[in-house]
Amino acid sequence: MTIRVLIADDQEMVRRGVREILGSDPGIEVVGEAPDGVAALDLAGRLRPDVALVDVRMPGLDGIEVTRRLAGPDAPVRVRVVILTTFDLDEYVYPALRHGASGFVLKRSGPALLIEAVRAAMSGESLISPSITVRLLRHVTEPVRRPDPPREPLTGREKEIAGQVALGRSNADIAAELFISPGTVKTHLASIQRKLGARNRVGVAVHAWEMGYAARG
Repeated sequence: MTIRVLIADDQEMVRRGVREILGSDPGIEVVGEAPDGVAALDLAGRLRPDVALVDVRMPGLDGIEVTRRLAGPDAPVRVRVVILTTFDLDEYVYPALRHGASGFVLKRSGPALLIEAVRAAMSGESLISPSITVRLLRHVTEPVRRPDPPREPLTGREKEIAGQVALGRSNADIAAELFISPGTVKTHLASIQRKLGARNRVGVAVHAWEMGYAARG
């Protein structure tokens, strides 16, 4: 199945570069480009892409608001959103993750990471790596708000696994760390997402950092 992607960035050079990178993968098709947030929402409504790569800073509507309208709980047509950003935009990335973004990549990231982010979003996963996501989450000293209480309390094991997710660990890494099977980790994660009302691993990671489940180095 071909993954249909919308690119939203106010810089034509960035859009062109991203299009060329994604075009090198036969399983990905760029169906549209938007120079601002308003155009991104319009194109998303008309083209119904599978994934939208959205810049944080854009005229009209910024990437946070676009993310909320495309990936938030009240979105009329859900689109998986991956944020394009740089390290100096931590304060913008955090609320975007809270609004349902499936992950984020740096604009200077290599082609492989960009393609991986799109594929991860499409599969319902999130691009969370210790070198990127954890650094951003650690820099957030004042979260937007305290998380809502879980629908059901997390068990001790679930808190442990949520903390590992926040550290960027894969299911296999978590299984090895906790001496359980990857299948058991997957079952726990499904339960954690249900209890937290989290759409993906990013939501679990954000909650875990807010609640102190992840050990800070």
